[in-house]
Amino acid sequence: MKVRHDLSRIVKFATRDDWSDSLQDALDDHVGGAMEEFDLEFEEISAIVSEHYAGVLFGCALEDLMTRRFEPDGENLVDDYLKRRGWNEAALTKVYLRALRDSAMSLYEVSDVVIGEGFLVRDLVRGGEPVRVTEKSGSRTLKQWDRIAARVVPERKAHILSGVILPFTAEAADILLDGLRSAEGKRRKSGTINIDNETLASIAPLFTTAWLFDILAKALGLQKPVIQNSDGDDLMFHNVRFPLKRGTTANDIAALLDTEPEMSRENEYFWNWLKPSGKTIPLASGPGKLAFSTSTDDGRTVFGNIEIKGNALVLSVNSANRAKTGTAALTKLLGTAVGKPLTEIETIEQAAHNRQGPPPDSGISPQEATELIHNMMDEHYFETLNQPLGMLDNLTPREAAESAKSRKKLVEWLKYIENQSGQQPNDADPMATYDFSWIWAELGVEHLRK
Repeated sequence: MKVRHDLSRIVKFATRDDWSDSLQDALDDHVGGAMEEFDLEFEEISAIVSEHYAGVLFGCALEDLMTRRFEPDGENLVDDYLKRRGWNEAALTKVYLRALRDSAMSLYEVSDVVIGEGFLVRDLVRGGEPVRVTEKSGSRTLKQWDRIAARVVPERKAHILSGVILPFTAEAADILLDGLRSAEGKRRKSGTINIDNETLASIAPLFTTAWLFDILAKALGLQKPVIQNSDGDDLMFHNVRFPLKRGTTANDIAALLDTEPEMSRENEYFWNWLKPSGKTIPLASGPGKLAFSTSTDDGRTVFGNIEIKGNALVLSVNSANRAKTGTAALTKLLGTAVGKPLTEIETIEQAAHNRQGPPPDSGISPQEATELIHNMMDEHYFETLNQPLGMLDNLTPREAAESAKSRKKLVEWLKYIENQSGQQPNDADPMATYDFSWIWAELGVEHLRK
């Protein structure tokens, strides 16, 4: 991000004998925990996070030092610098330095990005209404619903960001917020965090530490667990399609499925297939393993989902073993009512990143490709609104929109899919240009899109 004010003079001042020890203490506060946890020197951390973010880490420590006061006289770096060297600075820079002195690092959610102008930021720690930030450079890199640790400071009649921004993943942001709630004795994830500005300013190193723990663990391969389902099988999504034989109707298939007690009907054409009788499903455990499981309200494991789509029945499961077991069971149950099953396999990485449009030599123009992909996304999300989702506690988005409690999770899901869609290297990518606003309106929650 382009820095609005030249801070080189106060940086040089902070490295002098009078303040160098305090600056080193601040830097230790911000990176020392990560150095100890991962057994790395600062130079090694710098090599991992890149030269740019090594500078950002130093900036985090410097801006934090600017807010600190030291007893017995409340001595402060900014006050001392302006008293001794303030004649070197323009009036606006002096105002900016004082604003930094009185600022606090916090975690913000970005929205309503206007490229070349700025965006809204909502404080996820202190709450309140979103604030409009004037920021030309950041508006070209930040995406809708990104989460950043930053300092928002007033400038004239507007607000700007300081020169330090740490981009948080959704997971790291949630861990940080949950940690702040736990520190206050709150158990509910949606609980309000009651923290005053002075306390928030004092815990600035916590934001840097949380960011470093997330970045370094992933870079060192320490947060790449083997993701398994509750059977202990590697997670790999399988869609097994059984074509309906001529003369077989959806009602015929539904009648057969309803004879099985393990098939729990959700609506006219959708069933949860509960854990098959006699099949033991141990939870995955041990270092480097993450269990992925879906269960019903009464605690029964969902083995897979079955849906009648047009002239086919589709079994959706999350492992090769489940696909094999389910295919055999359905073949026996449905008999001659269906044809030979066809299986589509998708890894978890493909499920997250399978967003490619038509190949370059397809003969389709970029405009046609964008329209095609947007139409496909329209159809996909329109169908999704009627499907139970794990992130919504197995409610459909339409069902989740009906109560205040589930609407909170619905908004989280909507922000997640919109943010993930926007994370494309090319801003002109059809995924990045897709307009999600119709989904919010369709669910009646557009007033929460802020």
